[in-house]
Amino acid sequence: MPIRTNRGRAAVYRRLWGWPMRSPRHLAVLVFVVAVLVVAAGIVVPQLTGADDRKQGAAPETTGTSTTTAPAAPGGTSSPPGNPSSSMQTRITAPTETPTSAPADPAALDVADSFGRAWVNHPQGMTNEQWRDNLRPFTQEEYLDTEMATVDPANIVATKVTGEPKSVESYTSSVKVRLPTDDGDLLITVIDTPDGWRVSVYEQVD
Repeated sequence: MPIRTNRGRAAVYRRLWGWPMRSPRHLAVLVFVVAVLVVAAGIVVPQLTGADDRKQGAAPETTGTSTTTAPAAPGGTSSPPGNPSSSMQTRITAPTETPTSAPADPAALDVADSFGRAWVNHPQGMTNEQWRDNLRPFTQEEYLDTEMATVDPANIVATKVTGEPKSVESYTSSVKVRLPTDDGDLLITVIDTPDGWRVSVYEQVD
C-alpha cells in the first residue's frame, strides 16, 4: 500500500511540473502568476516589518505641554516662538549718504553760465541737433540725448542771458544755479562728473 501511495504522489508531481511545458500559453500563465506573487511579497513584507520597527522605535508618550524658547537675539531680546532664528537677524541698512555743503565751485557756475548762453542761442532755422551740439560741452550725454532731444529750439522765447549765475544750493558734488534770461530764469543743476562739471537737468522758472 505505501508503494502505491508514493507512485501516486510521483504521478501528481509529474503532472504539475509537466503542465507548464505542454504549451507556451501554460508557461506564460505560470510566469505571470510567479511575477504577481513576487510583487505582492515585495509590498506586503516591508509594510509588516516597517510597522514593527515603528512600534519598537516609537518615542515614549509624554504628558503635559512643552514650551520651546527661541534663542535670544543679539542685545538680549528673545526671538518670537515659531520663527527661525535666521529670520530674526537684524538687517542693517547702510545709511543714506548725506550731501556735504560747500561753497559753490566757480567752475560749476561757469558751466551753468555757458549752458544758458548756448541754450538761448537758437537762430531761425537751427535744428535740434545743431542746438544740442552747442550744448554738448556743458551737458551730460544721457540727458542731452534723451530729454533735450525732444526740445524744439524754435519754441524757446528767451534770446539772451541778462545777469550773472547765482548759486542757490551748493554741495561738494552738485550746485544748483539760477541764471536770468529775457524770458524768466533758468534753474540749472550742475554735477561733478569724471569729465568735470556738467549740467544734469534744468527748468524754466519765474
